[in-house]
Amino acid sequence: MTAAILGNGEFPRKEYPIWLLKNADLVVCCDSATSLRRLQKIGIDPVAVVGDMDSLPATLQKALGKRAVKVEEQDYNDLNKAFLWLLQNYPQVTDIHILGATGKSEAHALGNLSYLMFWEQEHRLSERGINVDIVSDFNTVFAIKDSCDLHVGEGRKVSIFSPDESLRISSTGLQWPTDGVAFGFWFRGTLNLADSDVVSLRFNHPAPALIVLD
Repeated sequence: MTAAILGNGEFPRKEYPIWLLKNADLVVCCDSATSLRRLQKIGIDPVAVVGDMDSLPATLQKALGKRAVKVEEQDYNDLNKAFLWLLQNYPQVTDIHILGATGKSEAHALGNLSYLMFWEQEHRLSERGINVDIVSDFNTVFAIKDSCDLHVGEGRKVSIFSPDESLRISSTGLQWPTDGVAFGFWFRGTLNLADSDVVSLRFNHPAPALIVLD
């Protein structure tokens, strides 16, 4: 089962992210009247709108009925609330595409991107066979936690980010090998280039990392 979550950032305009929304088996919307209306404009009726309901007028909440899911805790943002609601209510889901998670606010974008690493670490998504990515008009972003081979296609821009200063990644298939790079500062792994279809990354120990494909 494939699901999509629409956040409160920039609504996608390009064909691929719109295709992901329209072809998902179900769509969950974060608490936002604007996001909800944009979904409805392209013919999508979400199974739920999840959040603290600070951005959804009472009239819309009433119209949604039980599909308006209020989560009052404030330790985590509405994207995390929507993600957890989806996992709890649809445990059979295998692929989750998140749209509208970036744009408008750098703070929200960084926070939302970091959730990919947090979710992988906290919920062991890859071990459960659940693939999660954030897709925009410009990038596809996903988390990894250990050595892997990425089938990205020759010529694609590949960026690697990690908060772990002790992480070292040896690589093949990249124009600029990452051997010896300390990834604590996020600029160090930006905008590399795949010079083969498959990029192989070998971690010196398991650690959270983000892969950004342009």
